[in-house]
Formats: sequence, C-alpha cells, structure tokens
Amino acid sequence: MLNDELIQQCKAGDGRAQKKVYELTASKMMGVCLRYTKDEDEAKDLLQDGYIKVFQKIATYRGEGSLEGWIKKVIINTALENLRSKKLSFESFDNQYIDTSDTAVTNTKMEAKDLLKLIQSLPDGYRTVFNLFAIEGYSHQEIANQLGISAGTSKSQFARARQLLQKLLTEEKIK
Repeated sequence: MLNDELIQQCKAGDGRAQKKVYELTASKMMGVCLRYTKDEDEAKDLLQDGYIKVFQKIATYRGEGSLEGWIKKVIINTALENLRSKKLSFESFDNQYIDTSDTAVTNTKMEAKDLLKLIQSLPDGYRTVFNLFAIEGYSHQEIANQLGISAGTSKSQFARARQLLQKLLTEEKIK
C-alpha cells in the first residue's frame, strides 16, 4: 500500500521504499507505456526512464491526489518526451470532412491484449492523441499544448484513429 510513510522514505532516497513503490505500481505503468509504444522492449525502456524521473522528482510530489496518479503523469510525460524526440508526425486534414458520429463496433469479443495490439498498430500521431484523449481524458486543447499542434489537428488525429480502430475491429470480427 502506498502510504505517507513509504512516500516520505522515498523522498529521503530510501532504496527499499523506492523498490516497494516500483513493485506496487510498475505493472499498471507498464500498461500505460505499452499504449504509447509499438513493442514491449520499447515500453520497458520507457518504464525504466519514467521511474528514474519519478524517483528524481519525488520530492516535488505534494500529496495532492494519489501517488499512483502522479507517477502515471510522470510516465505519460516521459512517453510524450520520447515521441517528441523521434519527431512525432501528425497528418494534416484541414478542411476535410471527418465523420465523428458514434459508430461503435458491437458484439466484438476481444481480450485487452488484442485491443492493445490494435492500438499499438496505429500510426504514432493517431496512437498518441487517441491515448491522451480517449484513455487519459485530456482535452484537445491540452493535447495541442502538450504536443505543439493545433486543437483541430488533435481532433482530426483522434477521429482518424477511431475510424482506423473501428476498421481494424471489424476486420478482427470477421476473422
């Protein structure tokens, strides 16, 4: 359990406490990393980089909200930094009609790992915006600010990601 004593020990640089925090949260954070990468090896590297930052910056954690939520933000920011360093590209769809109606694919029985593979197969820009908007709950303006793009580009990337996922889900359903 992530309690105040454990947090204070981490802030003091206690390696055992840091290991305990890692053990309690790493599997969930690995799931976050997998959503922002194309493969497990890259996700493991991202997880390691993220936890290095977590323990370097843990003194800045003020106890507002859960430590796990704070760690998740650090991990997401690490993933975004990684994507920016790769010169993440976004396709522009200015002045094109994008269908944003809710045409969900129904009756698709799929395990989480299969859905994760579909998300990982999305182009980097689509995948990043999809994760930030649909899963993390960021607004398009917040995404735009984080990624240095316009809110319109964020919206179009999300719409295209959703269309592609629906297509992939339909193809998966047929198999």
